[in-house]
Amino acid sequence: MEKEEIARKYGIDLKKLESEQRALAKHISAKDEIDFSKVEKIGGVDTIFVKNRIISAAVVINPQMEILDQQHFSDKARFPYIPGFRAYRELPAMLEAFNKLEFKPEVVFIKGHGIAHERLGLASHFGWSAGVSSIGVANKLSFGEVHGDDIIILGKKAGKVVITKDGAKPLYVSPGHGVGIKSAVELVRRFVVPPHKLPEPLALAHKHAKRVKMEMVWD
Repeated sequence: MEKEEIARKYGIDLKKLESEQRALAKHISAKDEIDFSKVEKIGGVDTIFVKNRIISAAVVINPQMEILDQQHFSDKARFPYIPGFRAYRELPAMLEAFNKLEFKPEVVFIKGHGIAHERLGLASHFGWSAGVSSIGVANKLSFGEVHGDDIIILGKKAGKVVITKDGAKPLYVSPGHGVGIKSAVELVRRFVVPPHKLPEPLALAHKHAKRVKMEMVWD
């Protein structure tokens, strides 16, 4: 089903949401806002769907890869999946989980795109909404093209293709908010723990979401 058809079915004005995304994108910073070599609390937020419900999990670790905090939030999915508009489906639950954290991270990895988006990626939307530096880490490229190891969106460099595990498919890394491309890539590499290819906070957030799923009683 085409996204326009899905939007009509649910009474969603995509043009209005596109305008909102473009307006918010003007506030996104793709520059280092802090010294990332000194961060002590690093977060990851991941979301899974089960039936008609969404589970968002947030995890915070220290540089020694020890878990400092982990929280989750579950709710009914209130927005359909429409490519390019993931934030409207996932962001509310992500923010709920994030706001429950006692130890707030200085930077957060998000499973999705940051500025590697034609308007406003999930990682950028999250970082701006939560007021935290954020990095988008995606398994595939949804917009733009790749030149060498650069991700090019609308003629501008928006991220890097990063291989973190031998024999595995690459990750597509882009700044979300408050971080530059170079630091985003360095942080991804710094926090990958074999055999995982994702940064450890994201791997742990996904694991926590799956554990919550197993423990919940579903309708």
